[in-house]
Amino acid sequence: MKIGVIADTHLRRPNTLLQAVADQYFAHVDLILHAGDLCIPEVLSVFSGKTVYVVSGNRDNKAVKKTYPETAVISVSGKRIGLVHGWGSPFRGQRRVERVFDRVDGVVFGHTHRPFSRHMSGVLYFNPGAFHRSPLVLWRRHIGILFVEKEGISGRIIRLPGAGVPTTA
Repeated sequence: MKIGVIADTHLRRPNTLLQAVADQYFAHVDLILHAGDLCIPEVLSVFSGKTVYVVSGNRDNKAVKKTYPETAVISVSGKRIGLVHGWGSPFRGQRRVERVFDRVDGVVFGHTHRPFSRHMSGVLYFNPGAFHRSPLVLWRRHIGILFVEKEGISGRIIRLPGAGVPTTA
């Protein structure tokens, strides 16, 4: 199974770059995980036709916070994936989310704006980085792809090129 992962879009409306990500990188994924800070629910409209799991983040408006939980556990292909935005300082974000879920095979989180992919104690901790241009990573935009297989979960961080439309996936 192939899963598109995005976090920290920080948009007030869908834009052409997000639509390009949906059309190019997420066109052939089985589902999409959004790890919070989408800001408004309308941002998700670019993913129409896809199953999208969302958690709310600290920058989301009331409609998002009312509609989406702060944490979720998704079962896919026999694997359990925890989904959370995160909180606090952007440094050592994976340390805080390590304690949120029990008995999961992967944890997807956002908030830090920093891409992160590491297996620790048999669990993949995965942060796709921020779709939003962030000074925390020198203004680079990132998304991710998870691969869920019988053997386990692996992840790929994708740095989006420049400020324009992404190249082929």
